[in-house]
Amino acid sequence: MTEALPSCKAVRLRGRSFLALVLSPELPFGEWLSQLDDLAKRSTGFFLGRPIVLDVAGLPITREQLADLLAELGKRNVRVMGIEGALPSIMSPGMPPEMRGGRNAADIEAPDAQPASEAAAGQPNAQPAAPVPTRFTPPPATPSLLIDQPVRSGQSIIFPEGDVTVLGSVASGAEVIAGGSIHVYGALRGRALAGSAGNANARIFCRKLEAELIAIDGLYKTAEDLDPKMLGQPVHVWLDDTVLKTVVLAG
Repeated sequence: MTEALPSCKAVRLRGRSFLALVLSPELPFGEWLSQLDDLAKRSTGFFLGRPIVLDVAGLPITREQLADLLAELGKRNVRVMGIEGALPSIMSPGMPPEMRGGRNAADIEAPDAQPASEAAAGQPNAQPAAPVPTRFTPPPATPSLLIDQPVRSGQSIIFPEGDVTVLGSVASGAEVIAGGSIHVYGALRGRALAGSAGNANARIFCRKLEAELIAIDGLYKTAEDLDPKMLGQPVHVWLDDTVLKTVVLAG
């Protein structure tokens, strides 16, 4: 008697690209990590939700030094998804995988270490800069992405080039990451990260605020941090220096 073998469903494999932030450490690592700590202090949550690739190309380091560096980054909640430019001899099991074939994208500007006005104030012989007349030119048009359906749980919409507009709702467990502003014409229940490429002027607008997390330029608030008076309301979120502010939109 011939026994029929059960049919097996083929495994589906698909390729997908994501925007990652590349960190290029410099020797000595102690000084470089101190600069990284300073960046984290000036922009809380700068690395939040960002996939990180560590570029160690050309660094004369050992396997132990690389392991120590990964451990130090882990202590700072910098999650490295892959390593680029590492010699095979310094890679070991348990480390993030080797990355190849990445394409360059636009640089992400880190916050300035010291405003120019403060730097000038610290110099005794500094002369105040004379006002220079400027001619107003309109800003270039910002690219935008329109999503004409709800963003379901588990989905990620990533558009670092500009604004994202969602005509429906953003479900819990979903996220929208935009280089510019985010507009949600329904309920915002998931995560919304605007200004992800260093745009502090980005805004978030939604018809009904029930978000798990909102962020602009790396500064964020979780659901526990949101003002209860704002929940369920149509709101406008913007960044005022280092503070996320929200206001209920008029009906």
